[in-house]
Amino acid sequence: MTAAGTGVTRRAAVLGSPVAHSLSPVLHRAAYRALGLAGWSYDAHDVPAADLPRFLQGLDDSWAGLSLTMPLKAAVLPLLDSVTPVVETVGAANTVLLAGGRRSGDNTDVPGMVTALAERGVRRVGSVSVLGGGATARAALAAAASVSDRASVYSRTDQRAAALHATADLLGLALDVRPWDDAAEGLMAPLVVNTTPLGAADVLARSLPSTVGTLFEVLYDPWPTPLAAAWAQRGGEVVDGLDLLVHQAVLQVGLMTGASIEMAGLAALLRAAGVRTLRPA
Repeated sequence: MTAAGTGVTRRAAVLGSPVAHSLSPVLHRAAYRALGLAGWSYDAHDVPAADLPRFLQGLDDSWAGLSLTMPLKAAVLPLLDSVTPVVETVGAANTVLLAGGRRSGDNTDVPGMVTALAERGVRRVGSVSVLGGGATARAALAAAASVSDRASVYSRTDQRAAALHATADLLGLALDVRPWDDAAEGLMAPLVVNTTPLGAADVLARSLPSTVGTLFEVLYDPWPTPLAAAWAQRGGEVVDGLDLLVHQAVLQVGLMTGASIEMAGLAALLRAAGVRTLRPA
């Protein structure tokens, strides 16, 4: 099906609320150009969780896939026909594939995190601290299980403890859920993953230990965050959210389009596109 007057034959988009800040359209469109995927479009749609069922019902067969950001990664689950094992484990889907009238959920955040960490040489650590307790934190636990047997989560609400423990149990990961007031203690871990919203962890920049390990800051704009800047000043390694966004986007492009992709080369191209957009010289 071709949208009248547009030349578009296949559609994809990122959904969330708010979503205007999302870099995903820049990355996916750059991938389409690099792969020669004429006729593909990728846009952003502001969709609150309450509006998600209606949005999905309105999609026609020109739609190939969706990227999901907050607050939709868990809200979408009851609306899917099938999910991958990783979605079952973390209770969140950041990817929806649309084909044959069915909606299939996947999660590329987890392998994206693992790849980003491996690129920085993080392959095995004694423990991991995760700041925040939402859907991205559960994905971080799945990534943490690839490099450690133990993790601590510092959550801003105790209502998320059950979901966090359920994910850890499926992963075979020893988990300690701690109150947010204790988050400064978590900064001593060899790997710290910050999954909190913009500004939530800024206060921790004043509480760093004298020696720090690796910080995976999932935010990417504005950059650096106060925590990432203070971490770098202490001499620690910082993995930024653009690394995660790029690697999960490469995987999404492959899933949605079915194109043959050379992963490392496309990731480098997308990161360059992201840097030009976010951090122009």
